[in-house]
Amino acid sequence: MTEVAQISISTRGLNLWYGDFQALKDVSVNIPRGKITSLIGPSGCGKTTLLRCFNRINERYGNVTTTGEITILGKNIYDEDVSLAELRKTVGMVFQRPNPLPISIYENIVFGQRVHSRRGTITRAAADAMVQSALEEVQLWKDVKDRLKKKATFLTLEQQQKLCIARLLPLKPRVILMDEPCSALDAEGTEAIETLIEGLREKYTILIVTHNMAQARRASEECIYMLLGEIIEHGPTTEIFLSPKNKQTEMYIEGRYG
Repeated sequence: MTEVAQISISTRGLNLWYGDFQALKDVSVNIPRGKITSLIGPSGCGKTTLLRCFNRINERYGNVTTTGEITILGKNIYDEDVSLAELRKTVGMVFQRPNPLPISIYENIVFGQRVHSRRGTITRAAADAMVQSALEEVQLWKDVKDRLKKKATFLTLEQQQKLCIARLLPLKPRVILMDEPCSALDAEGTEAIETLIEGLREKYTILIVTHNMAQARRASEECIYMLLGEIIEHGPTTEIFLSPKNKQTEMYIEGRYG
């Protein structure tokens, strides 16, 4: 059992409905702090829905009902005093397809901090340092340091995805959610993003949704297998892939289901 101090995200009896359709069923799980955890399972099993619960982004879609509890870093995110803006700073998200803003590389990095700060409180020197630090952390600085004023949309897809990760960092997130972050990339780009994710592991709790079994096995330390809105099995990635305890997990890992 993971000690409480080492748990980043905890759910208890989590249920979610889109209208009359129940997408999550009594989900109870502990996700460890400072590790990479992958969510795997067939399409429609609830992986992305669960991921989006952790920054309450599901609520944007309307007709969503949620019951149960989600605790992140010791705080129930459904408490009345929780600010959604602050929650989404703490819990950053990277989407399937890179979505840089159609502005300069530089302005992409400082955008979030400016939104969350009073006008005029960020000096040019502070912004410059913020941009360099974030781009260095995602291994992009050397590639773009002479092109910071160019539109981010002209970067390669791999560079755009790195930029989208870098854009989160000035907000000092504790958790980073990634919804199929390599699905739009080629093999070389996928390898680069996986290397980057591994480098970020010690600073952030990272949760990745992926359909790519090889990626889940390579990139994550723990693995959660979901089916029809339920968690079927959760454990160290090596154990899930080499000696799953549940027959349904075994069938999925071996390609006999989903």
